[in-house]
Amino acid sequence: MATPKKLPAKKAVKKAAAKKTTAPKAAPAKAKFVGHSTGLTAGDKAPAFSAPDQNGKVISLESLKGKKVVLYFYPKDNTPSCTNEACSLRDEHLLLGKKNFVVLGVSADNEKSHKKFADKFNLPFSLLADPDMKIIKAYDVWGLKLFMGRIYDGIIRTTFVIDEKGIIEHVIKDVDTKQHAQQILSL
Repeated sequence: MATPKKLPAKKAVKKAAAKKTTAPKAAPAKAKFVGHSTGLTAGDKAPAFSAPDQNGKVISLESLKGKKVVLYFYPKDNTPSCTNEACSLRDEHLLLGKKNFVVLGVSADNEKSHKKFADKFNLPFSLLADPDMKIIKAYDVWGLKLFMGRIYDGIIRTTFVIDEKGIIEHVIKDVDTKQHAQQILSL
């Protein structure tokens, strides 16, 4: 049996060093998408608004002084998450009313679309038509969003709780559409 040839110490180290391979470089981390979020915060004066609801009645923030306002922005009538959110608010509407809240929904849909949506789901509150997006932009809820891997501009689902003097008390950015009324009541 042949004995392995012994290398001098220096050569063995060099040979071992030559065999070392560098670890593969990690793939660059995929950048996490950060969607738009309103710049309005608690303590800010709520932007004034005035718009027709599903019945053609013009509603303004000024006309609601003395009441707490739940102003919720949603992307589109008759879509699953928007319907869940509206129905959550409908189901707790009496309790919200007892706590002096007036609920108003806002989307870029027109009065006719809002009327069909409100009638179909027996919504007891006003849905403000904002097709020109004046209210949506005033509350800074239009921007980049991600849905099903697609990035696009749209309405960012956000709720503002406005106090009796027109000051924003709370901004809910992480809306639980199925339990939204409870989110508001637990504030």
